[in-house]
Amino acid sequence: MTAFPIAYNNGRSPRILVTNDDGIEAEGLACLARVASALSDDVWICAPANEASGVGHAITLHRPLRIRHLEAQRYTVDGTPTDCVLLAINDLLSDRKPDLVLSGVNHGSNIGDDVTYSGTIGAAMEATLLGVPAVAVSLEINDQDPRWDTVEHHAPGVIAAMVNNPWPAATLYNLNFPDQRPDAVKPLRVVPHGTRKLGDDISHHRDPRGRSYTWIGPARRHAVESGQDTDVSAIHEGHMTVTPIALDLTNYTAMRGLEERLAQPAAEAAVL
Repeated sequence: MTAFPIAYNNGRSPRILVTNDDGIEAEGLACLARVASALSDDVWICAPANEASGVGHAITLHRPLRIRHLEAQRYTVDGTPTDCVLLAINDLLSDRKPDLVLSGVNHGSNIGDDVTYSGTIGAAMEATLLGVPAVAVSLEINDQDPRWDTVEHHAPGVIAAMVNNPWPAATLYNLNFPDQRPDAVKPLRVVPHGTRKLGDDISHHRDPRGRSYTWIGPARRHAVESGQDTDVSAIHEGHMTVTPIALDLTNYTAMRGLEERLAQPAAEAAVL
């Protein structure tokens, strides 16, 4: 794998923290650690002890957390992806905070409405809140073995290009790779999020003792929006995609309209 060193004025190698939501033993985490090693020789890992998919930006406040030191620069936490990033930046690496956080590689794309559920995105959000640039990395997986080689081939160059350019404030990058061979991947597209809502497929079953239980999912393939230029359509077409995600969720257009409406006399405001 070709090295893409990140340029820093002080000449030192950047410190990179790698995390995920699929757990410390996940193949995607090992893949992303290799990507990070192509960018730096100072790579640290802090990931959940167990799979934590779908937890979003959840943080553990109702019980203590256990941090395990597995080997040099490799830790696991029995909590959420957000817990891992918070503890790594504020505690484990408090002597010198990371210059970059990479979250993933998620086992499955994080496009459309996935981002509101994703622990991969949640970890990148936490890093961003703590003032560290972050990239969430995900790989579309269909019926065959995951194409980790596609991520390893393309991700170092894409991430290096991101880091070596001005980074917008309070913003993370959501990077997705299609289910394609490395030589078949189409060029990177910078696109907005589309629509791909999970949770439509609900199934009810009974266990051997006759008690009912319910599954939400699995994640299903979503119809591509006709005529839309989004991450959903671009991944479907075989492109790599990146979407900047701002932490400011305010709808400023709605805010201005509401402000104008509420500024009217009470009698007028009552007439809807």
